[in-house]
Amino acid sequence: MVPLVTAPSSDPTTTRGLLRTHRDLRLLLAAGLVTMTGDWMLSVGLVYTVYDVTGSTLASAVALMAAFVPQVVTGLVAGVFVDRWSRARTMVVGNVLMAVGITPLLLVHGADDVWIVYAVLAANAVLDVFVATADSAMLPLIVPGEGRLTANALNGQVGHVARLVGGAVGGVVAATGGLGAVVVVDAASFLLAALLVQLIRTPTKPPREVDADAATGAAAAVRRAAVEWREGASTVRRSRVLKVLLVFSLITAIGEGIMGTLFTPYVKDVLEGNAATLGTVSSAQAIGGILGGFVAAAAGRRWSSRALFGWGAVVFGLVDLAIFVYPVAYVAAWPAVLGMALVGFPGAVMIAARTTLLQDHSTDEQRGRIFALLFAVSALSLTVGAVAAGFLGESLGIIEVLALQGGGYVLAGFMVLLLIGSTERPDSTETSAVPLTADL
Repeated sequence: MVPLVTAPSSDPTTTRGLLRTHRDLRLLLAAGLVTMTGDWMLSVGLVYTVYDVTGSTLASAVALMAAFVPQVVTGLVAGVFVDRWSRARTMVVGNVLMAVGITPLLLVHGADDVWIVYAVLAANAVLDVFVATADSAMLPLIVPGEGRLTANALNGQVGHVARLVGGAVGGVVAATGGLGAVVVVDAASFLLAALLVQLIRTPTKPPREVDADAATGAAAAVRRAAVEWREGASTVRRSRVLKVLLVFSLITAIGEGIMGTLFTPYVKDVLEGNAATLGTVSSAQAIGGILGGFVAAAAGRRWSSRALFGWGAVVFGLVDLAIFVYPVAYVAAWPAVLGMALVGFPGAVMIAARTTLLQDHSTDEQRGRIFALLFAVSALSLTVGAVAAGFLGESLGIIEVLALQGGGYVLAGFMVLLLIGSTERPDSTETSAVPLTADL
């Protein structure tokens, strides 16, 4: 369980107050904890297996591309349907389908079966866009108003707890039962998450009706979907905050694609570590992230989301640079473990503040489309970063290319601080169907 901050339980904006007064938030967080723990159990083993059996950064890049390329296309259309459907039902159906979708991994027994990993990653990536978009759009319905930043910080803490527990437990399960055991546990986590979301009582279907012509035929439905997508894109185009956040995702997701491709080679070849080292270094960030969530929740009452987001990104990038560059002078894993724990602090603050800005500057009727557009942009940049890292990692060097990731965060963080005004405030009418343009 996520530890609680000592605070008066009567204040609904504190961690304890939120958890005491919002039953559905507890269910949503529990569902996220369960399914993300299972995902971390599986992903650590899969990423290491692909690189270990192939010895190629290009093969690692292909694995990431299999997960991200489908999200580029899916992200362009998923938000339209998430804004039509019940968010809770979307999450339930998506989790059930993902439980079924990972079962082919039971057929993976060696290097010749790596293509199955790629296929499963691609299929579940499509479903994950719908589930993640619905989750992001549903949280503001469950926790409206001032408690939202704290709720987002809690959601981030859940992700870090899942990373910490999933990495550790996944190693034990894999060692005792192999990849098949990990797959079974992950599938069970999807099903349990679906059950928890099914228990949520808050109405999660957007308060809107789809025009009758959308149901008269396939052509009319496509036209209506295109119109709705353009409405969401227009909202982003007219909002300074949303445009800045979109550019931020373009820049930093390239770095994340580089990181995802080269982090395993960095641990294995640069730090001279093994699978256990990879799990330890990866899990270390979760420790800082859990504690950083408390910092984000407390700082949210004193600092603006813009300041937390921008400065969080700058500090995150600087610490990342230190993590990737220090092996030039000293080769050992413990500084990386320490650095990953430290970077979890600004990372948690940055993510909670970014999500809050996105929620505050979008309406419920269009929130799904805006989050899905962000997923598509991020997936495109992740793919670009993964492909670039696959080639550049073998020509320029792992450390040199990884340094681009930290530098990207520093650059993007200063962009946020410069382009989003310190007095920027969201529109006070959360459920209004009018795009939020008053801030521009």
